[in-house]
Amino acid sequence: MKQFEILEAYIKEEKDYLNNHPLYRKITTIDHLRLFTQGHVYAVWDFMSLLKALQIELTCVSIPWFASDFANTRYLINEIVLAEESDQYIDGNRMSHFEMYLDAMESMSAKTEDIREFLIDIQRTQNIYQSIENLNTDNRIREFLKSTFNIIETKESHKIAAAFTFGREGLIPDMFTSILKEIKINFPDSELDKFIYYFQRHIDLDGDEHGPLALKMIEELAQGDDQKWLDMQSVSKLALQKRIDLWDAIYESIS
Repeated sequence: MKQFEILEAYIKEEKDYLNNHPLYRKITTIDHLRLFTQGHVYAVWDFMSLLKALQIELTCVSIPWFASDFANTRYLINEIVLAEESDQYIDGNRMSHFEMYLDAMESMSAKTEDIREFLIDIQRTQNIYQSIENLNTDNRIREFLKSTFNIIETKESHKIAAAFTFGREGLIPDMFTSILKEIKINFPDSELDKFIYYFQRHIDLDGDEHGPLALKMIEELAQGDDQKWLDMQSVSKLALQKRIDLWDAIYESIS
């Protein structure tokens, strides 16, 4: 428990800033909300690569099958993959949270061409870093994406888990609650059911289920190794700093 307290203290400044970022209060029109989603969608998408990296490192996705070392962590990863990749949408259909987000964007006439072209380009180049460089967007969004894939490429499960837990899962409930609060204030009569559903679903899942399980995963992977805890501190702080940069970029696009 002491190591968790040290890590949380180490990243407290970044977390506090993110939870009160001026971006949330900046979203006061539908045009602002569209611009927000057009920047945020890249974080929605690359989250799945972080999750899949954990699935590769911590479960068995090869043949012949063998049981991986940590049963609780296997459960966590498979549980989150199930929800993130094939959750029940507002209309009862099954789809990934990324697909839900794209549908919510299109329902309010936000542009999805750039993210869709980016995904096509990745398939064309077969090189994620080249496609990130080809992306016509703010450099801070490109740096956010590169940071995610740099962590994935370490193939060190404790580092990937730190970015996932402290840079994503542990952050999302408070951060998304702040966004949702402003949306409900500024758009009380708007047709944003799909968008609100996406955010509320993440708040419920990450706050009640995935967040606590992710902390158990961190403890299992650290195994009392002081160097691993130091690695996780550094990775977590970097992940939060890159999220701040992403939010700053979106804030400036709205301004």
